[in-house]
Amino acid sequence: MANFRDVLARRMDDIVFSTLHDEVTLNGKPTRGMFSAPWLSPELGRLKTGLVEPMLALRDKDAVAALRGDVVVFEGKSYAVVSVEPDGTGITTLVLRPE
Repeated sequence: MANFRDVLARRMDDIVFSTLHDEVTLNGKPTRGMFSAPWLSPELGRLKTGLVEPMLALRDKDAVAALRGDVVVFEGKSYAVVSVEPDGTGITTLVLRPE
């Protein structure tokens, strides 16, 4: 039996990803994810981050078949997946490189 916290986390992920998402394709198939790139982020004072590559955050169930070398398309631009990084919370980050 699933515990309340796990059920709530999955439900919240469904709500967040259905409301706040970017339309992307992964290997030609549409999916919902959250695309981020250092050159697209708003400037917040002098905040420095380690983010240098574009990234796509997906729910694990949407990233289950993602592999290094796969292609993500966001706003007409293609990116190669260079790393697949599940975080253990139900979210997987694909680290990308512009093609």
